[in-house]
Amino acid sequence: MILKNTIQKASLFLKNNYIDTHSLDAELILSNIMNTSREFLLLNDELKLSNSIINKYNKAVEKRAKKEPVAYIVGKKEFWSNDFTVNDSTLIPRPETELLVNEVINFYKNKSINILDIGTGSGCILLSILKELKRSRGLGIDISHKAIFVAKKNAKKLKLLNRTRFKTCDVSKLQYRSYDLIVSNPPYIPSGDLRNLSHDIINYEPLCALNGGIDGLDLIKKVIYKSTKLLKKSGILAIEIGNNQYKRVSNILMKSGFREIKKVHDYNYNVRCIISTN
Repeated sequence: MILKNTIQKASLFLKNNYIDTHSLDAELILSNIMNTSREFLLLNDELKLSNSIINKYNKAVEKRAKKEPVAYIVGKKEFWSNDFTVNDSTLIPRPETELLVNEVINFYKNKSINILDIGTGSGCILLSILKELKRSRGLGIDISHKAIFVAKKNAKKLKLLNRTRFKTCDVSKLQYRSYDLIVSNPPYIPSGDLRNLSHDIINYEPLCALNGGIDGLDLIKKVIYKSTKLLKKSGILAIEIGNNQYKRVSNILMKSGFREIKKVHDYNYNVRCIISTN
């Protein structure tokens, strides 16, 4: 079948299955299977595709029709201009999290620091920061050994193994006050709100990385309280939070001895990240 017709057929199939981004998804999935760019597809739309490519493509499109995220189907997601390996043991990196990375990089430009990433998942936050801060080092921890396996894979791909360590570990097990910077994107969705998430998220992404307890603050509190013991004096805590959590989290930070330096808004003007110091 001709490339153009294959994409059109897949796009229509996805549209009929209520996938809003049907055209984009159809192109992304095929470009990944062919190991080429979307631009190549557009410039070579009369290309005849082999049966093996069409069979692979049809299976992948059927997965997307069942609401499986494209990132899991293709096994990667772009974040901070790098492709990160992802699977169903890691959250899919979101553009909003790049706001946290950007603030940290600007704050520590040209400095040498020791970083702790709590709940590292794919490692996208820590590795993106280390890619820019060439003289810094970091440790990423996660309670999921499958997520840690993915993070190590990404560190190797980005040639950062010599400056990173990844460890399957709960933050409560760490003892030493040795970090200049602690970053975290902890689970912050209230348990009762999980059922309102889209099928793409609730049926595929790891619930342990989403569920923040009854008020959404269980893990946020844990990160803040533990950071009081792990941060060096005048260290920085950069934490991502959910919608409408700013006042409560700000209050917890203040009671724990932190002083807010900056709050970062997302593209809908919600406070998405709080930068504070001890």
